[in-house]
Amino acid sequence: MQPKHNTRLVSLDVFRGIIIGFMILVTDPGTYSYVYPQLRHAEWAGATATDMIFPALLFMVGFSIVLSIKSRLAHHTPNNKIVLKMFYRTIILIILGLAVNGFPFYDWHNLRLNGILQRIAICYLLCGLFYLYVVKPASKNNITKLLIPIVVLLVGYWLMLFLIPVPGVGTYHLDSFGNLPAYIDRSIFGINHLWFYGTTPGMGVTYDPEGLLSTIPAIASTLIGVLNAQYWLHTADNQSKKIIKASVIGVVLIITALVLDKYFPINKRIWTSTFTMLSSGVALLVFTFVYIIVDIKKWRKWSYIFMVLGSNALLAFILSNVIIDLLNIITIHSSFSPTKLDLHAWGNQLALCTGLSPVNASLLYAIVLVLLNTLLILPLYRKNILVRA
Repeated sequence: MQPKHNTRLVSLDVFRGIIIGFMILVTDPGTYSYVYPQLRHAEWAGATATDMIFPALLFMVGFSIVLSIKSRLAHHTPNNKIVLKMFYRTIILIILGLAVNGFPFYDWHNLRLNGILQRIAICYLLCGLFYLYVVKPASKNNITKLLIPIVVLLVGYWLMLFLIPVPGVGTYHLDSFGNLPAYIDRSIFGINHLWFYGTTPGMGVTYDPEGLLSTIPAIASTLIGVLNAQYWLHTADNQSKKIIKASVIGVVLIITALVLDKYFPINKRIWTSTFTMLSSGVALLVFTFVYIIVDIKKWRKWSYIFMVLGSNALLAFILSNVIIDLLNIITIHSSFSPTKLDLHAWGNQLALCTGLSPVNASLLYAIVLVLLNTLLILPLYRKNILVRA
């Protein structure tokens, strides 16, 4: 734990808090039978607002890499110590990711090895090392040094899926079974260690949305966050010019992704290059809007709950997963049913008693979970305590 620094960009915490709050909201509604379409992931191809959450988080990881390394260099921290800290954080994040995946029963034979925190760890380490040793924060031509690898990663990933055949399937099959990332994950990890819900009808588990190969374009998502921070914080353009440029780039990324969708479909499950462009464009636009509202206009009263969640995003993520799992396994006697109900089902029935429609009752249940997580983290926020890996 460490005290909260006053030099933090307020919009960074607010945006991160919006992401975490939205993530909690969509992860555990009262019932998946009644959910607004934009509050669930796309079944396969295409994208919803929910699909924008994880890439926005990686975008923020990239932004934070620049802030962290610049801060350490300003305090004359040697590169080797910065790197050791990166490896330490990476290992801790991977361990926490495995702990979250296995909670509460820890069936090692069926433990999912990939996950959100594991992908964040890999993207953080590789992008951090790249920024420190290749981009070199003190050098001048940083934008070009970041643009080139982003393009190489996105084009290279598309070419791999287009040219490398999957045994018994062929090349450029982008369904949930025949795509190259899914084949690689099945071959390396085995289906027992993939995402339980990554299924293909009639075939069982076939893919993992946070698999190995699809981490390549996720790295590009993180580097776009690095690029944004490098431009936003370390160029001579005034605020208005930065806002205009960021907005234009965001729109261009979105339009480009939509145009290329018919050639390389937008797909979050295998993190296609078009999905990277679309989600990065959305993240850039939303962050720019939050920056205007929070850091320029200073309109901050509305953002308190997001400040709380964003200041301890890692803790909020882990805590929300623990709460969700506990609600699903703890059972109680209830007047709603002749048999015991788990707390999740009981909570949804309670929400229905408000007279709301099933879809709004399901949403109310999810909102209550967001508020519960916020209340549990609030004491740390009030004491200016940050929990970091």
